[in-house]
Amino acid sequence: MTEDTAPDGGLSAEAQRVLDEIDEKDVDFLRLQFTDILGTVKNVAVPADQAEKAFTEGIYFDGSSIEGFVRIQESDMRLKPDASTFAILPWRDGHSARLICDVINTSTGEPFEGDPRHVLKGALDRAAEMGYEVNAAPEPEFFLFEEDEDGRATTKTNDAGGYFDLAPKDLASDVRRDIIFGLEEMGFDIEASHHEVAQGQHEINFEYDDALTTADNVGTFRTVVRAIAAQHDLHATFMPKPIPRINGSGMHTHISLFTEDGENAFHDGDDEFDLSETAKQFTAGILEHAEALAAVTNPTVNSYKRLVPGYEAPVYVAWSDRNRSALIRKPAARVPAASRIEARFPDPSCNAYLAFAALIHAGLDGIENDLDCPDPVRENIYEFDEQKREEHGITTLPSNLSEALDALEDDELVMDALGDHVAEKFLEAKNAEYDDYRVDVSDWELDRYLETF
Repeated sequence: MTEDTAPDGGLSAEAQRVLDEIDEKDVDFLRLQFTDILGTVKNVAVPADQAEKAFTEGIYFDGSSIEGFVRIQESDMRLKPDASTFAILPWRDGHSARLICDVINTSTGEPFEGDPRHVLKGALDRAAEMGYEVNAAPEPEFFLFEEDEDGRATTKTNDAGGYFDLAPKDLASDVRRDIIFGLEEMGFDIEASHHEVAQGQHEINFEYDDALTTADNVGTFRTVVRAIAAQHDLHATFMPKPIPRINGSGMHTHISLFTEDGENAFHDGDDEFDLSETAKQFTAGILEHAEALAAVTNPTVNSYKRLVPGYEAPVYVAWSDRNRSALIRKPAARVPAASRIEARFPDPSCNAYLAFAALIHAGLDGIENDLDCPDPVRENIYEFDEQKREEHGITTLPSNLSEALDALEDDELVMDALGDHVAEKFLEAKNAEYDDYRVDVSDWELDRYLETF
């Protein structure tokens, strides 16, 4: 029996609602989506008349073909759709829909431990055992680039706009509008959109939700942005630093905990910063494990081209109630329910399920161990010299992926947060990525040295 079957083996009301909507809207195909360990959205497409079978029996696929899943002798896996994630794909003329799925190990009938969605569910279960529900709101930034005559991506931006610019400098406002319409058709509540600091860089903010729904939404967001940008003959990329020497793209992530009676556990109106002791302990946990967390929240070689001083990216392990130079910021909140912390170091190349899981486990560790939160740094840390940073006890994030992976391997809590299977496969894939980068010769090196030596 799955979550979308009733006790008598029939369909749940939610699953039946999906079947009815499929009929009403003449949906022809279903894309059963899941995510691999690296955060890439995968799918198995089935005719819509297979929807009932998908809910009652699941749809089988070859897990040995997916990055970080299983060996060929363990290849049979099963997709179990989550009926609450059903949405019509707006760029497919309304005849295709998607369902986000959990991955089931067919040999045991249990959730597959290598499924990133399952890893996040484990973190949320831990939070629930402590009496909390986790809410999250990410801000994934992206670039829009022109395509060449063959439809391949370039790094030529289609505008010269800057922060909050309007047309004619911001030539992508119509693209963002169409993206927003597409997102709204898929159930998103959009708060705002604007041109970001760099040329060709954009941000669209959607409302917070529980952490699992939000992680699902990150994958959907990236898919919609890319699909609708392509309709405008543009390439959308969530690569953290596609253009050197300008600002890169982050995915600032707002997090809060709510108690079982609906109260914001992060709010304390009597505190100078309106933050409860719980919020400060949660913050301390993230700061304590920041170096290891970076491997998960900033998981590519390119991520560390963004994490350098001078481009508004946070590299200093500290928190602040005022400025954005610290790793964690306490945003202003108009009402108690909005009190939260903002982790500013994640970037949109991360697997949101794994990143949220690691952040949550680190924060809960701070609560469980009653960690002391350092005082906020209210000055601009970018202007500190090394001696002043030492005086404040401020360390920095790893300077490259290899250092972050070493920190991850040494951090028992974050490794446990990922689980044995994911931790092993993640480290294997990412060490291979860094080794491949390390032995390559870049254009910069050729330009610098080829004719000099």
